[in-house]
Amino acid sequence: MPTRDGRTLHAMVLPGPETGAEAPTVVFEAGAAGTRSSWALVQPAVGTWARAVVYDRAGLGLSPADSGSRTLRRMADDLEDLLDHFGPGPFVLVGHSAGGPLVRLVAAGRPERVRGLVLVDPTDEGTDLLFRPLFRRAERVVIAVNLLLARLGLLGRIYGSLAEALPEQAREDLARDGLTVAVVRTQRAQARTYLDDVAAFRTTPPDLAGVPVTVISGGLPGGGMSRSTRRTVNEAHARSAAAASPGKHVSAARSGHYVPFTEPDLITEEIRLLAAPAAPPS
Repeated sequence: MPTRDGRTLHAMVLPGPETGAEAPTVVFEAGAAGTRSSWALVQPAVGTWARAVVYDRAGLGLSPADSGSRTLRRMADDLEDLLDHFGPGPFVLVGHSAGGPLVRLVAAGRPERVRGLVLVDPTDEGTDLLFRPLFRRAERVVIAVNLLLARLGLLGRIYGSLAEALPEQAREDLARDGLTVAVVRTQRAQARTYLDDVAAFRTTPPDLAGVPVTVISGGLPGGGMSRSTRRTVNEAHARSAAAASPGKHVSAARSGHYVPFTEPDLITEEIRLLAAPAAPPS
């Protein structure tokens, strides 16, 4: 898929059944270092009843790296270009983790073409601990360790267990292009500005008035979250859902942070509910 400045993004598309012009296209946005493969249990299910699109952000998976900065705005521009390829919409945008603020920013730019948002355990500006120096130092350490592990060919031993539930092709894709030095370098480039960009939402959040938003929270600790951190994150999610118009908060009771791997059916159902056309007024 072409971008406005001549780069390309790699996408995989399930066309879905033949439907009318009002049928939505569902577009998935992965987490900070996630590739298209992270949606391999959700996209096929959605693709049975809607066009479903996964893609790799620049520098992740099979998309070439971007020589420019990886600010939230630049990543949003890329996603907007990808949406333009699929026409005027409507779209349902699904964002996991760091992809949550990204799809919110894109939806606020042209809300008339967005049927709804599904935010899966998203990064939330209401979580104060994200902006503390300790968290930022920990993030830098994790990225540095991941980069070393990737160079040694050992990153799959840390994160490869997540892929056990995926179809064989997706497991192979993840091993080949999702756990690489290039991916961690892109994650590092994103991290230079990402939290500052999200922090700006605290005073000027994306205007999503009238856009339905469903926030799915992991129900379990793990993945770097203690029980108290999980509680804090989920409280922020609940506040964000309550502030949306309309909004809905859902708990993925059997999942930690990686809900797309552990409860794909729950995500699929929440997408389906948002994708359904609104009932005509009585």
